[in-house]
Amino acid sequence: MAKPVGFLTDTTLCIGCKACEVACKEWNGLPNNPLDFRGGYDNTGQLDHENWRHVRFLENASSNPDKPVAWSMMSDVCKHCANASCLEVCPTNAIIRTEFDTVFVQQDVCNGCRNCISACPYSVIGFDLQSGTAKKCTFCYDRLQNNMTPACAQACPTQSIKFGDLAEMRQVAADRVTALHSQGQTQARIYGDKEYGGLHAFFLLNDKPEAYGLPSTESAVLPSRNNAAGYLGVLVTAVVAAIGGLIAFRRRGEAGPERPPHATDEPGSRTVP
Repeated sequence: MAKPVGFLTDTTLCIGCKACEVACKEWNGLPNNPLDFRGGYDNTGQLDHENWRHVRFLENASSNPDKPVAWSMMSDVCKHCANASCLEVCPTNAIIRTEFDTVFVQQDVCNGCRNCISACPYSVIGFDLQSGTAKKCTFCYDRLQNNMTPACAQACPTQSIKFGDLAEMRQVAADRVTALHSQGQTQARIYGDKEYGGLHAFFLLNDKPEAYGLPSTESAVLPSRNNAAGYLGVLVTAVVAAIGGLIAFRRRGEAGPERPPHATDEPGSRTVP
């Protein structure tokens, strides 16, 4: 098996150019976004079946009216979680873990049930009405198989998106945080070391996760149906339902067949409504 790979997205280096979005769309043959005005600089809106990279424009308003508005940019993507809810709930095993330890949706196996869309805590999966399947970032699986860098990381002009061996990327991130702290940016942190078992697409943030639209570390837990308690609850419910069904069937058998309406014990007789 190949070594696990990962994305490190450094939000402190992102300039919002959207080169990653364009490269992703070009390589994967994804349609362009309509030119709809969304009230800001973000014409993508969200991650879905047509947008596998999404540069978020985050406005940081200041309580000081004389201080200009500050902007933060973050190139968002599927996190390829170690504990992937989407993979766990897929009934057809369409979602697999590749030899690179990334999460991949097999289009020819997906039955379009959308369970993965409901289970994803980051809302990165979209449903393609034309193909009837769920779609998301593939980590440029075809490029990985040919020893190529994913298109988004290849196109990033500031190296905000870094790609490589997962362990090496984590070390690069740790070194970067240390450097930022030494420069006085004490809020710099890594998001993705622990969340959902560790993310293969993790982020260097300069604020709390909620400011970037990410679940906090404390709330980043698997949905109840995906953890041990959830599975136990489903099992207990199934057992109780089965027992209830058997009891009802037995009582019905002991009572004998139901009589038709207005039936009597005397042949040839009929009742009057």
